[in-house]
Amino acid sequence: MPNYRRVKIEGGTYFLTLVTYKREKIFLQSEARQLLLDFINHVKNIHPFYMKAFCILPDHVHLLWQMPEDDANYSTRIAEVKKRFSKHYLSDFGNLLSLNLSQAKRGESGLWQRRFWEHYIRDEEDLYRHIDYIHYNPIKHGLVDSVRDWPSSSFFDYVQEGYYEIGWGEGYRVDQEKFNFGE
Repeated sequence: MPNYRRVKIEGGTYFLTLVTYKREKIFLQSEARQLLLDFINHVKNIHPFYMKAFCILPDHVHLLWQMPEDDANYSTRIAEVKKRFSKHYLSDFGNLLSLNLSQAKRGESGLWQRRFWEHYIRDEEDLYRHIDYIHYNPIKHGLVDSVRDWPSSSFFDYVQEGYYEIGWGEGYRVDQEKFNFGE
């Protein structure tokens, strides 16, 4: 197994992608998406961070988090979100998948892939490119024709702040080469 080292810079901003196990579409139900947001906010209260952007799709989640100035431990936060969400999801919705031996041995829920993908945001251009990617993702995956038709993202916060027009992303396809990361 490769010895992968994550970039951890105190106060850094990170683009994070969490994927469900076997790409199961556990977030099709609005209640499951809300449950995930509730636990992200719960963990944020315990281990502070600023959520700059998010999008919850049926089988994966994109997050853009800025860490506190004296902290770079996004891994603990992701682990807490996954653990708390999984416990309550299984209680509310039941277990959809059977665990393999390795998952059972590790005490895993079978809802998430073990690892997650992270990218350290290097500069302002990188930041805005990832914000656009997060919000355009439902169109990229063919889930909607308009970004405004996907309710589980921070897009509407950005519209309210004047960053986007409500029709942003309609009638064109964003250059996929520009958005070749995170999945």
